[in-house]
Amino acid sequence: MKTINELQDEVIEEFADFDDWMDKYQMLIDLGNNLNVLDDKYKTEQNLIDGCQSRVWIQCDCEDGRLRFTADSDALIVKGIIALLILVLSDHTPTEILEANLYFIDRIGLREHLSPIRSNGLLAMVKRIKSYALAYQSKENN
Repeated sequence: MKTINELQDEVIEEFADFDDWMDKYQMLIDLGNNLNVLDDKYKTEQNLIDGCQSRVWIQCDCEDGRLRFTADSDALIVKGIIALLILVLSDHTPTEILEANLYFIDRIGLREHLSPIRSNGLLAMVKRIKSYALAYQSKENN
């Protein structure tokens, strides 16, 4: 199993193949389109992310001490962003997720190419994923 940093490095490499941001946006859209479908029963207020302009739902399940994320959004670019976060963070332990420094976001230029509202949404998605990790970590420690 690859570490979070190995996965981040792979993402950085993939994005480095494109100079044009339109190509990078297309890659994000493709990633979003390949995201596993989130069952409608998880599209609840509880799973909805506050701080996103579009609607984004993140579901977290814990299997064998590893967190698995599924998500959906009604906006193509946002769906791609959450797909990237899932690619990097899913199937890791709560501790690994909490200790992760998500440097790939800046290295691929994502933050600087997002509108302020989308940047806030990205931060809200990361915050939600880390809050799931924190909740599962505290369950493990009790």
